[in-house]
Amino acid sequence: MSKSIFDLSGKVVLITGGSSYLGSAMSEILSELNSTLILASRNYHKNLELEQSLKNRYGNQVETVKLDISDYATVNQAVENILKKYKKIDVLINNSCYGAGAELLNMSEEEWIKGLDGSINGVFRLTKAVLDSMIKNKYGRIINIASMYGLVAPDVSIYEGNDFYNPANYGAGKAGIIQFTRYVAAAYGKYGITCNAISPGPFPDPKVQGNKKFINNLEKRVPLGRIGKPEDLKGVIALLASDASAFINGANISVDGGWTAW
Repeated sequence: MSKSIFDLSGKVVLITGGSSYLGSAMSEILSELNSTLILASRNYHKNLELEQSLKNRYGNQVETVKLDISDYATVNQAVENILKKYKKIDVLINNSCYGAGAELLNMSEEEWIKGLDGSINGVFRLTKAVLDSMIKNKYGRIINIASMYGLVAPDVSIYEGNDFYNPANYGAGKAGIIQFTRYVAAAYGKYGITCNAISPGPFPDPKVQGNKKFINNLEKRVPLGRIGKPEDLKGVIALLASDASAFINGANISVDGGWTAW
């Protein structure tokens, strides 16, 4: 298969959370593949720094827009501005996420709702905002970032004796994203739109990696014997964003080193 099938020249790609720990690697491969890349999140200044870095390294068109996935008005306005300038959005990557919560018995209803809002509701808002234009263009690639915890429950013993905890609303929201992905794939495939999910496994950020005992416990659960690196997501992003995945629709691809294979 030639490299050209992965080329994103002429494609307008919108990614939320593009300058986050995992999002930065996604943004890098999207730039490397020559996309017109739009970085969107609340962290405007961090996105600007990444924008300049990507332009310097890859020479592609990169733009930063401010967008809050919790606010439907800002989502709609950002999408409207992008469409006004570029006339289309070919690829949407729903990567932004925020959470709230604690151990279930100590979790308030407000925390439960906020955690769901930062996962499945944010994906809903962005997807709904771009769908109409994708339908009109008869083309679209929607990629939703879910989690292995949308497929399996966390091993709570891993989280004992440290400051980290995986709340119930996180997995519930990510499971919702996987199901929502299937719904969009089934309902809108006839318009040339594909919708797929990626479920990353253990990808703790550098701050969490400072706890060697916790990392060691994670690695014991992974058949490959290590935690994920952000660049481990580049290949699947290149696949699902490009025409290499033209007949992949409604799939959830686990990138977890084999965690969910046990």
